[in-house]
Amino acid sequence: MTTKDVARAAKRGPYAKSEERRQTILDAAHAVFAARGYRGGSLQDVADRAGMSQTSLLHYFPSKRDLLMSVLERRDEITSGAFPDDMEEGLADSVIRTALYNEDIPGVIELYTVLCAESVTDEHPGRDYFTERYERLRASYGRRFEELAAVGRLRPGVDPDQAATSLVALWDGLQTQWLLAPDQVDVAKGLRGYLELVILPEPN
Repeated sequence: MTTKDVARAAKRGPYAKSEERRQTILDAAHAVFAARGYRGGSLQDVADRAGMSQTSLLHYFPSKRDLLMSVLERRDEITSGAFPDDMEEGLADSVIRTALYNEDIPGVIELYTVLCAESVTDEHPGRDYFTERYERLRASYGRRFEELAAVGRLRPGVDPDQAATSLVALWDGLQTQWLLAPDQVDVAKGLRGYLELVILPEPN
């Protein structure tokens, strides 16, 4: 190993350790916020779960709001694996696969559901995040339904934008029920049933 290699390794060491500590904090915050919400989960709760002092935690995340936004950002990174590079996948198959993918990631649906519901309260720091997310989802699914309508595969009388809004609402509602009764509620089945009602089969 050359002198330069040793120097580079030395630089990577502290960075790698710092990044590992940061990920430990995010994992702890994910668990705390999923269980108690942003209001109910304190920085001390997160620090205790991460095995460090609150002062050390604040070195990485200066405020509780910063921590929340980083948790939400990481949540998006975790779930991004559900989206394929091949956008030729049908809408129904894409929705079902994404729903099943999220169910297999521990805590990700709990975190989303708890924080989303809590975000409607006054001055919640996550409100803009969820407002913008819903706008993106409605627009994205609205475009997919419009594409289906253009080729005659959207059932007559179905408005693409309303179908998109209903899909997002149904998905969130099914996930909430699934969290409360996972043995009784099948999210993927419920979503597929709705999509089969509004999307016509491909012609033979």
